[in-house]
Amino acid sequence: MTLAPETTDLKVRLRLGEGWFPVCDLSTLTPGRGVAALLPDGRQAALFRDRDGNLYGIDNRDPFTGAAVLSRGLTGSHHGRPFVASPLLKQRFDLTTGHCLDDPSIRIDSYEVKAA
Repeated sequence: MTLAPETTDLKVRLRLGEGWFPVCDLSTLTPGRGVAALLPDGRQAALFRDRDGNLYGIDNRDPFTGAAVLSRGLTGSHHGRPFVASPLLKQRFDLTTGHCLDDPSIRIDSYEVKAA
């Protein structure tokens, strides 16, 4: 039996170094929309959940503009790979690896994410 995320008290956690950092309740993540989270070192992560329930975490800072906006980007898929497009200049970033799909020389941090 599968429980709807809205009826559980699962927490979304990011792997930071050797440990897991609790970020938010799973119910906070709406499929197709991002959420920004402040990390202990002052950086921001952008968290996403897709319609299949998969979780993704990437750096929230757009490397082309320096603005912390990727959590507000549009999500989609390209050749079966999930991505978010920056709301500013529209470059697409693979949600699994952090690689820029439009400029192979650019990559942002990606995080291992789980709900527990």
